[in-house]
Amino acid sequence: MSEAPATTSWRVSLPHSTAAVPIARALIRKALAEIQPSADSDTAELLTAELVANAVEHTEGDDPIQLVVDLLEQRCQVEVHDRSRATPPSLVGELPPEPPDVWAEGGRGLLLIRTLSLSCGHRPTETGKAIWFTLPTAVRPDGARPGPH
Repeated sequence: MSEAPATTSWRVSLPHSTAAVPIARALIRKALAEIQPSADSDTAELLTAELVANAVEHTEGDDPIQLVVDLLEQRCQVEVHDRSRATPPSLVGELPPEPPDVWAEGGRGLLLIRTLSLSCGHRPTETGKAIWFTLPTAVRPDGARPGPH
């Protein structure tokens, strides 16, 4: 059984600067407000902010970052496209054996994405790569949202 095609889709260019992070958070909040049932907006904002911040920090140049949001019948998929072909460490595969250093400035974003999303990954694009995550949008009969993994 295949999933229905995207019911709503957004593709937005963001500046290659830290200003992109609050813009992306606002855009994902607005996108999720448009649909019922919606995905968890707080989680979607957090994970989107992580992906955008990583794209700004780990890619060079001034090329815009692309935010793509696909709202489907039972899930929301968020992608962040950048010009780098470098694949992100620890997004798929085995979880690191040791927890991240609580005093480090970074190193927890991809772990958050893996833990809080329904699924996540990365793929090459014509101009670089896309990193994505999905969140459920369906509501169970008891009114609760399905949890991650």
